[in-house]
Amino acid sequence: MKSAVEQLLDSLDLEPLEVNLFRGRSLQVGWQRIFGGQVIGQAVAAAARTVPDRAIHSLHAYFLRPGDPSHPIVYEVDRIRDGGSFTTRRVLAIQKGEAIFSMAASYHKAETGLAHQIAMPDVPGPDDLPSEAELRERYLAEAPENVRRYWMRPRPIEMRPVDFRHYVSREPLEPTQFVWLRATGPLPDDPSVHAAVLAYASDTTLLDTSLFAHGRSVFDHDLRLASLDHAMWFHAPFRIDDWLLYAQDSPVTGAGRGFNRGTLFDRTGRLVASAVQEGIIRQVRQS
Repeated sequence: MKSAVEQLLDSLDLEPLEVNLFRGRSLQVGWQRIFGGQVIGQAVAAAARTVPDRAIHSLHAYFLRPGDPSHPIVYEVDRIRDGGSFTTRRVLAIQKGEAIFSMAASYHKAETGLAHQIAMPDVPGPDDLPSEAELRERYLAEAPENVRRYWMRPRPIEMRPVDFRHYVSREPLEPTQFVWLRATGPLPDDPSVHAAVLAYASDTTLLDTSLFAHGRSVFDHDLRLASLDHAMWFHAPFRIDDWLLYAQDSPVTGAGRGFNRGTLFDRTGRLVASAVQEGIIRQVRQS
């Protein structure tokens, strides 16, 4: 049986149907809706098939409809522009004849110029934090069943939260979180694969940051959460099969929406990518 990360790589290896047209299949993880990160990652993979000589530097995406994991997704790539320095692509994800997701992506020819970055937050490194196996043994015995199921199933991305309280307590916390993450197995050297896998991983935990200040969790049965849009910028080369620190914060939540930001650093402290996401957060009455 293939590992979770091998299954993820298979899902990103899209089937070409025609020029600019690709088909992807969903990871079968038991969810009723497709994980948003999967669609982002597959859209990045589809666009990369049409840009062989440049690296992605930004993407801006909108989730239009829930996706059905039991049906394949067709990705249509529009080659908007091939310029001297920048290449622009638009990707439309279609399922059952309807658009479920749209993305604009920009690719940049490598060049040099002025450079600076903010410092990486001063937090414990991944080797100083408990592994997922240790977290399960330490915290999950008394955790709710849906939390245990989430942390027990095989996943392609390993996560080591700096602070685990949010998952086992309703204590209101500052709307910030720091999570080390990496692929659970080695990846090919192709930078476009690492970009697609990081795009997949970037949707993990980000919207959840909106709930910290309220002592709530994505596992609460009376909450309905869904990503509305997602944007990323890729600043420097990286490998997602080595640890990256995902530093996240939620400046504001209101009007049924949560707004979240994230920055990703490699272990040397280099800022390699940034992400921003807004999502729906609705309370539903329990019958």
